Amino acid sequence: MIEQLPVLLVVLPIIGGAIPLAASLVSDRAGWPVATLTLIGQAVLAGLLAWTVSTSGTVSYAVGGFAAPYGIELVVDGLSGAVALLVAVVSLGVLAYARQAGPHSGPFYGLYLLLVAGLTGMTVTGDVFNLYVFLEITGLAAYGLVASGRDASAAVAALKYLIIGTVGASLYLLGIGYLLAATGTLNMADLATKLGEMAAYDSTLVLTAFGLMVGGLTVKVALFPLHTWQPDAYANAPDTVSAFISALVSTVSAYALARLLFSVFTVEFLTAVPVARWALVGLACVSIIAGSALAVSQDSVQRMLAYSSVSQFGLVVAGFAIATPLAVVGATVHLLGHAVMKGGLFAATGVIERETGATTMNGYAGMGSRVPLPAFSFAVLSLAMVGVPPAVGFVGKWYIVLGAVNAENWPVVAVLLASTLLTLAYFARLVERLYFAEATIHSEPDEVPVTDGSGQAVSFGMIAVVVIAAALAVALTAAVPELQAMLEDTLPPLLNQ
Repeated sequence: MIEQLPVLLVVLPIIGGAIPLAASLVSDRAGWPVATLTLIGQAVLAGLLAWTVSTSGTVSYAVGGFAAPYGIELVVDGLSGAVALLVAVVSLGVLAYARQAGPHSGPFYGLYLLLVAGLTGMTVTGDVFNLYVFLEITGLAAYGLVASGRDASAAVAALKYLIIGTVGASLYLLGIGYLLAATGTLNMADLATKLGEMAAYDSTLVLTAFGLMVGGLTVKVALFPLHTWQPDAYANAPDTVSAFISALVSTVSAYALARLLFSVFTVEFLTAVPVARWALVGLACVSIIAGSALAVSQDSVQRMLAYSSVSQFGLVVAGFAIATPLAVVGATVHLLGHAVMKGGLFAATGVIERETGATTMNGYAGMGSRVPLPAFSFAVLSLAMVGVPPAVGFVGKWYIVLGAVNAENWPVVAVLLASTLLTLAYFARLVERLYFAEATIHSEPDEVPVTDGSGQAVSFGMIAVVVIAAALAVALTAAVPELQAMLEDTLPPLLNQ
């Protein structure tokens, strides 16, 4: 039974997602209860799987009974178990937010669960082609969710997301073709073995495959200058969708990039082809600085948070590319912590907008007294993103900086420190507006309180989700030693070097 848990994690949300679609022909009321029951089951399965991996080691399942490398293999180790649990828990939390915030249609909940299935599949697959399949499922569901907004701008943002996302997925698929031509296999573990036996890391086929696959995934991660889909998608989607995709879509894509680096090409490739490492580090550093600079210049709070993600994922990718033990631990901690922090921040902006109508920096003036709990949670999450101890954001950044220092990669250290100051600049400005600026007397046209027609702008559940996210941003620090121990089992060639 335990070995079948990975496939159950993927199948459950697919089956659950079909029910709201069918029920919507009669009534939309079944969507949220079905999605809730499905994701409760998903969280239980993911928790059981993560516990099994932490106590008994890696769990693998050969789909259809065909053994790897010829069959499709699902593999869960310490790292993928943690990400699968993150996907399940965050999805359930955002669903609690959606109970009041909406959208409330059956197709919305069907797409929501399909996105959970795609993200989970990306996490547990042990095959580079099936990673592409789940990447496309994730993309299609995300495009539909972004387009579920009521304004025409949501449809435009979804179309832009679709076009750019399709380019990224196509690049990744082309890379798979080159890798298959070079090795004759698609299984991740077998690919690592074949590449090691060939010792042909500098061959044209392998280098082309690496460039295309990494390039395609960096589009999905939204590194600068491949980020252009992200601000519009985050800012124009419904607040439920913004919280959901900002927390998980780029997070799981960054996980897939790490899995590609360490489980397929391996650290030996990065050592043998230093230009590949430096190209990835350079792209990450540009993303860190450019994302922070763009965030500082924004007036819209949601667009500022979107550009902040461009910078933060640059930080994560830099940690993975440095590929020292401390840097990888830091990148993983920051990756998981960022999902909670950024999802909580977007949920908080949705609550504040519904309560007060405020969406801009100036509109947030004096909101600390008008909406105390959401504003306080927003401030805690903001400081956590900056890296103020004891929040998880501090631990992740600290480990990455230490890893860069150990690697004597001083330019990266300088970029990381500069980005922290820039992050402080735009988040401190928001906190200052919340608590130390006078509220505007006259509301702007876009600052009219928003309701969903029920006469109540927000619910207790929406506020509870934001508060819990703020608490987790601090409490997750206690789980770092356990996470580090799981990584030592997951990537021994890297972390024992």
